[in-house]
Amino acid sequence: MEKTYVALGGAGKDLSNQEMEELFCDALSRALADINDAGKVIILPPDITRFHSRAGFFTETASGLLKDKLGAVLPALGTHMAMSGSELARMFGSTPKDKFRIHNWRNDITELGRLEADWVEKTSQGAVRYDWPVQVNKLLRRDGPDSGNFSLAVSIGQVVPHEVAGMANHAKNIFVGTGGKEAIDKSHFAGAAYGMERIMGRADTPVRALFDEGLRRFGNELPPILWVLTVIAARTESETAGKERGSLAVRGLFIGFGRECFEKASLLAREVNVNLMEEPVNKAVVFLEPEEYRTTWLGNKAVYRTRMVIADGGELLILAPALERFGEDINIDALIRKHGYRPAKEILAKAASDSELGGNLSAAAHLIHGSSEGRFTIRYCPGEKISRQEIESVGFQWGNLKEAQERYNIKELSPGWNTHADGEKFFFVPNPALGLWAEKKKFQTPANP
Repeated sequence: MEKTYVALGGAGKDLSNQEMEELFCDALSRALADINDAGKVIILPPDITRFHSRAGFFTETASGLLKDKLGAVLPALGTHMAMSGSELARMFGSTPKDKFRIHNWRNDITELGRLEADWVEKTSQGAVRYDWPVQVNKLLRRDGPDSGNFSLAVSIGQVVPHEVAGMANHAKNIFVGTGGKEAIDKSHFAGAAYGMERIMGRADTPVRALFDEGLRRFGNELPPILWVLTVIAARTESETAGKERGSLAVRGLFIGFGRECFEKASLLAREVNVNLMEEPVNKAVVFLEPEEYRTTWLGNKAVYRTRMVIADGGELLILAPALERFGEDINIDALIRKHGYRPAKEILAKAASDSELGGNLSAAAHLIHGSSEGRFTIRYCPGEKISRQEIESVGFQWGNLKEAQERYNIKELSPGWNTHADGEKFFFVPNPALGLWAEKKKFQTPANP
């Protein structure tokens, strides 16, 4: 079904909670009427690492509207750690806690089918050659032995530039967020082999094509999926009067069945989240919010989202007060510690010769993504939960957090260009998850596939 209920957005929009609640409740009610099914509904929001997506707000709103029709809430964890009770409460408010289910990407999956190796090779322009499994959490399969028998799935999340898919969300929320190890491994590695700088900030990429084709071929084995997509950006200086400095505005809300709502959201995200700059940045300072970033698996967004704007020989300084380990998953954490963040050629060779890394291709992709390829320095400033020796052992430079925070006081910095009292000019990013920063010539060179 292709039907769009809400397509409201613009670079100057700042949607209020009341506006969003009214639009969402109307769209959800119309969707339930259109599928003409009185069965249970499953909600698929992101986890705490996408707290600013407003998915918690929509999940809580849907819970109040659906009442007994709400069958389950399955946060699309992908490879991430399960959310704690306090995180669930912070993000999802009054949504009944007994409705939450935990997705285990290693064990809780069912395979709907596979895309052929020839198709994957052609779509990736020869970057990889293997078949790709279309996997989802077993609760989502309509007729499986462990099916939740849901009549509707409500997939909620933010469309924003992404290092693997190009733009986050839509079918990625299903096939990665509730997907299994093989699907996640192979999709991530395909993106890394194709080249993340050719992918980020683009709606149509080889990895997106995997998700779209999986949905096209096997979507009939899933309940109808209502997509609820937000586009979010930081308010401008003129918009922050009476609001917290650096606060976020919902620039767009797109709700519907089919791909049209994703296409419209992607166009807006390209406009408000892709920051093209005329000159490179010699020094970038990125802050990782403690409640979101505890691992480099997530914190390396600081690397991904700024790498196309940092000058050769420049420095990326990452303030990471809550960093406690490298991988969200203990096995991947061990692989990161073993191999480190190294240039692509080195990791590709290791993946070919080391069976453990070759069997965990999402980890190999992550190691490639986290390397500067020797172009610039990546300096992590962690708290006390991870040592200097650990930071340096994986290929990063270490920085003293206390000294860095004294010099770069985030409460006094403005997003974008700042100048220190001693004349140092640097570029500040308060949350790397909210955008992509690129030198204009680097972003425009690779054509969309």
